[in-house]
Amino acid sequence: MVVLDGGGDRPVPEFGEKTPLEAAYTPNLDALAGMGINGLLHPIATGIRTGSDTAHLSLFGYDPYEVYTGRGPFEAAGAGVMGKKGDVAFRCNFATVNEEGEITDRRAGRIRSGTDMLASALNGMEYNGIMMTVKEGTEHRAILLLHGDGLSAAVSDVDPHKARTHFLRCEPLDDSPEARRTAEAVNYFVEESWHILRNHEVNLMRERDGLPPANILLPRGGGVFPDIEEFGRKYGLRAAAITGVTLITGIVRLLGMNVIDVEGATGGIDSNFSAKLTAAVSALEKNHFVFVNLKAPDIAGHDGDAALKKEIFERIDAAFTVILGAMAERDDIILAVTSDHSTPVSVMDHSGDPVPLLIAGHGVRPDDVAEFGERAAMNGGLGHMNGRDLMPELLNLSGRAEKFGA
Repeated sequence: MVVLDGGGDRPVPEFGEKTPLEAAYTPNLDALAGMGINGLLHPIATGIRTGSDTAHLSLFGYDPYEVYTGRGPFEAAGAGVMGKKGDVAFRCNFATVNEEGEITDRRAGRIRSGTDMLASALNGMEYNGIMMTVKEGTEHRAILLLHGDGLSAAVSDVDPHKARTHFLRCEPLDDSPEARRTAEAVNYFVEESWHILRNHEVNLMRERDGLPPANILLPRGGGVFPDIEEFGRKYGLRAAAITGVTLITGIVRLLGMNVIDVEGATGGIDSNFSAKLTAAVSALEKNHFVFVNLKAPDIAGHDGDAALKKEIFERIDAAFTVILGAMAERDDIILAVTSDHSTPVSVMDHSGDPVPLLIAGHGVRPDDVAEFGERAAMNGGLGHMNGRDLMPELLNLSGRAEKFGA
């Protein structure tokens, strides 16, 4: 399963009302579409504006309405912080605040170095029996994990999601003692982070260099570590995943997939797509199921850059040469290519538009679709599918579906 993150789009005037994918030169993806069966996929259900986390859960066959507890635990797991059931994890930003507590930069100048030292200075705090683990992420991002009895994720964000305003107090979102206890712990942590970081050597050096100090850590998106059945147990498959994105890495780790590190797999627009897909083909030797996330189309969509998104699709398509080669040599590969959501350049955010899906491989009954794109997929034999229907379809085509009834 290859997911072109944020790949779906809407017609773009500069491309003659084609989408970036339709406008791109994609002979390899078109060849795969011609070999297989196509359709439109609603990652969760019709019209749902889905996040990457909930969408991927759905694509893996889980009901996000039942198992999703918030983004924090996935970000934590992706950063290597594995909590236990009942722990609460938050995404955090290293930010810059002035003496009055007004946020002047939510990302501390997109700080790129020294965050390991800042996180270490905050790691290991304790409040009222609640232990606090802090781990740096990429650039300005970090993780806060609360471990202890009687915690709840029903608390508000401290990060107001905009600058030129004071950071917020964490408030309980219900009347439970667990929510009040958790909010108190978060507020203690934030105030202590401000006290500790303002005079940290990393920040004193940044100020001397004219850079905004990362002098506070602002939590948001709290979630309780979920109790999810592992992918391998759910399907009886040995699974591996290749992704350069912390969030997606966290999801597949929590599902028990083996995460394969690939040199040059950055999760950005500079990611080495060929290396990822080459590693995926190699991983099929030891695994039944291999998942690949290619994040770059989503980045271009959020930036509103149609030309860049088109260029990224063309780079991705060139990398699919290795997939076509492997499928020509082997008759036991079933391939699915789709997206987790649309990120139209005109919207610069996720939308509820369906995304194209192709499934190719030995035994797949091909339809008449000859190109991979949003409008072409409308005419495919798969019709409209919801995300949770994808895994059953792949299990059936690979001869792994269990018989229902006699």
